[in-house]
Amino acid sequence: MSVSTHVLDAVAGCPAAGVAVRLFVGEDLVTQGVTDADGRCRLTEEATALGPHRLVFATGAWFAERGAPAFWPEVTLTFTVAEPGAHHHVPLLLSPFAYSTYRGS
Repeated sequence: MSVSTHVLDAVAGCPAAGVAVRLFVGEDLVTQGVTDADGRCRLTEEATALGPHRLVFATGAWFAERGAPAFWPEVTLTFTVAEPGAHHHVPLLLSPFAYSTYRGS
């Protein structure tokens, strides 16, 4: 199973490169990565666990590196995996005081 994300800086209108991302299944950290220059990160889970998964984005550290205040020290997105082996794309649109997400393709 794979999970990808695309983090966009909604204030600057560009990709958010360098955001640390962790993937959890239940309470277990499965894998982690960092968004690339295009704001993308692909995470692969060796197991095919069904049920709740969480992406945790280190947004506070990312904003701090840019000298920007931020309300969210991290953003956690929980989603359900219902099909073993399926790919899930979970984008994040980010600003210092708001964020939004959706199920991508």
